[in-house]
Amino acid sequence: MKMVFSGLSPLVIDDVTDGGEQILVRARTPGTPVACPGCDAVTGRVHGYHQRTLADVSVGARPVVLRVRVRRLVCPTRGCRRTFREQLPGVLERYQRRTPRLASQVAAVGRHLAGRGGARLMSVLAMVVMSRHTALRSLLRIPLPDRRVPRVLGVDDFALCRRQRYATVLIDAVTRQRVDVLPDRKAHTLQTWLREHPGVEVVCRDSCGAYAEAIRRALPAAVQVADRWHLWHNLAEAVRKEVTAHSMCWAAAGLPPQEGKRAVTTRQRWQQVHDLLDKRVGLLECARRLNLGLNTVKRYARISGPERLVRAPQYRPTLVDPYREHLRRRRQQDPAVGATQLLTEIREMGYTGSLNLLYRYITQGRVEADRPALSPRRLTRYLLTDPDQLTEHQRTLVDALTAACPEMTALTGFIGSFAALLTPAAGNDDRLDSWIAEVNAADLPYLHTFTRGLGLDRAAVNAALTHPFHNGGTEGVNTKTKLIKRQMYGRAGFDLLRHRILLG
Repeated sequence: MKMVFSGLSPLVIDDVTDGGEQILVRARTPGTPVACPGCDAVTGRVHGYHQRTLADVSVGARPVVLRVRVRRLVCPTRGCRRTFREQLPGVLERYQRRTPRLASQVAAVGRHLAGRGGARLMSVLAMVVMSRHTALRSLLRIPLPDRRVPRVLGVDDFALCRRQRYATVLIDAVTRQRVDVLPDRKAHTLQTWLREHPGVEVVCRDSCGAYAEAIRRALPAAVQVADRWHLWHNLAEAVRKEVTAHSMCWAAAGLPPQEGKRAVTTRQRWQQVHDLLDKRVGLLECARRLNLGLNTVKRYARISGPERLVRAPQYRPTLVDPYREHLRRRRQQDPAVGATQLLTEIREMGYTGSLNLLYRYITQGRVEADRPALSPRRLTRYLLTDPDQLTEHQRTLVDALTAACPEMTALTGFIGSFAALLTPAAGNDDRLDSWIAEVNAADLPYLHTFTRGLGLDRAAVNAALTHPFHNGGTEGVNTKTKLIKRQMYGRAGFDLLRHRILLG
């Protein structure tokens, strides 16, 4: 009895009955005097008795029902309450139908699994819970931890409803503890919070202009630190565009010339845009005259020659690919051989496709010309990967492709030198000045766009390259928030979501 019902030790257990589907425990409170909750006067005078029914933790996969006889006592102080019902902290709490230890288990399950999932698990564990709403109410009764204002604050946004409503999460960037969750990502909301919670000296954030403005207004002396992951991600986007623009340089030798309708249109549009620019016509007016989008005109304007806009062909794998060497050899031996004859030969070798597929394969020039060694996206991934993490074949391939033109060679060097700056160290801000000057001197327009973006938030970028603080913990909280939102789909009100995030 002492071992199984050790949590009920303050009570006097009179009887334990096996009811089949449940276990019934009858108990009573000890007859010791207790203090009045109003005046703290100790009394043992009994006015009457009352029976309370509570649920306790399950035993042997069966629920436990606890029936306790409690006393109603008379207060000895004149003018205080006449009678009161005794309570036993840790066992009997006012207005509760569960013992505190069962309530803590219900709250813990609700904390990790929310409503429906928590209710299903508690039914398996023989915890008497009426519905998912009961689990959520138990969750909301858990008090939020009282967190002090951190010296280094991490700020980031997450979607409440993607592309419509967003919220802001604040964490301690050193200990990664949640501090608060704000209902939107407006500058005024963050500014108000910072003024009401003094003590923040360093703020880690992404490139959001609203956050930067709020911090600048509320904490002019605070150090703003840009997120290094976002810096690297923005560089990766610029590198991918540069690699795609130079695909005709590094693609495999022997590609068919791109003189199709799209290539001709590209060259004509480039010439039209630059003719208007030479006449000092603005970009917006060029877009109106040529009936093009403004971003399209900007893309043509920043390119020095139309060849940079022509892309290497990207062919999808087909059923003809395994027989390309045979087709190439036969066409070299007999250039006039027909497609029907070639179809008969490769069908004897196992080809199961149609004549139309073979005909398109030949007319696209895919028999004589090789595909590019790899796609622009994959080459970008190789360029952004630490060379020590690449295989020997991958390093050889990257060296061969990046040596195709001076711009690709320069791009590879810029990637390596910028990656070295992402390890925080004193003097990296000066090295970044040199890096930007070298990039601006090269013919890499997409990288120029990246450097202009760095200049718009230069102070925060310098802090990111020289201080050890970062926003990785906030991104981790956002990842866990996505799991919480999926668990609570259909019931994810902001108050409930905020409660779960801060309890995490």
